[in-house]
Amino acid sequence: MSVLLTPFAEVPGRSATFLRFYQADCLELFRQLRPQSIDVIVTSPPYNLGIEYGRYHDTLSRTDYLEWTATWVAAAARVLAPEGSLFLNVGAKPSDPWTALDVAQAARPHLRLQNIIHWIKSIAIDRKSAGAAAGLTRDLAVGHYKPINSDRFLNDCHEFLFHFTPQGATSLDRLALGVPYQDQSNVGRWRAAADGIRCRGNTWFVPYETIQRRDRDRPHPATFPAKLPEQCLRLHGRSRIRIVMDPFAGLGSTAIACAKLGIDFIGADIDGTYLAEAVTRARTAILDDAIGGKRVARVAQVFKPASAGQKPARR
Repeated sequence: MSVLLTPFAEVPGRSATFLRFYQADCLELFRQLRPQSIDVIVTSPPYNLGIEYGRYHDTLSRTDYLEWTATWVAAAARVLAPEGSLFLNVGAKPSDPWTALDVAQAARPHLRLQNIIHWIKSIAIDRKSAGAAAGLTRDLAVGHYKPINSDRFLNDCHEFLFHFTPQGATSLDRLALGVPYQDQSNVGRWRAAADGIRCRGNTWFVPYETIQRRDRDRPHPATFPAKLPEQCLRLHGRSRIRIVMDPFAGLGSTAIACAKLGIDFIGADIDGTYLAEAVTRARTAILDDAIGGKRVARVAQVFKPASAGQKPARR
């Protein structure tokens, strides 16, 4: 038998939690995890749109890319708990709008598509449509807006967040992301509105944090804000989560969300530069640096020795 992968870094979390990072291909790490040992996976893989990553070349043929997608999703399905969730963030570009939908189809043989969430990155709201209760004094345009030079395509202001589960029947804590009813009279009319809040629905406005310099403040070409995985974890149900995984850790947005919520995390990336930044960001997000031995001993049980002679897969 070969030895287990050596962590790139282990970061003590608060409330006896841990964050563990591996510089490895995701398939190599998946093979060393026990079946049904991960409760939630939140990730954003390379989109195959020619993005300039540090070590990964994002220019596979469509066939090879979708075959690779099916392979890693199958590996994820093996380690996902029966009531688990895979939140898969995928974007596209106006001239190639099928990318995200093709990725969802590649995952279809292995997991059920339970929800489609739209991550809204920029939105315009006119004052009249918002209504008087919103209190707007002018039309509003908020979020990250990246213009394009085209007379054929609309600006792309959203990305997909596909919610996959093993059977399509995973219970969610829908009101963990609840929003107040704008018309409070609904609270009296609808029994489900007794707490004064409703389900947020499948459109999430999550803007990027403002940065001064991209190379210093966000040195990765395709990140998502930590609030996005945090909302995924809250929606799944914080009390039902033991361990979270991100097989494409990047700058560690999912790890940061786990650090804030006090949840164990396992992440992998092939790029050591990104991982180093992820570790730094995770440490910054942690308030308590004490690790409890009982929790660490339990977490170690999700790993199994890899079979001899296995070769790491390539992204």
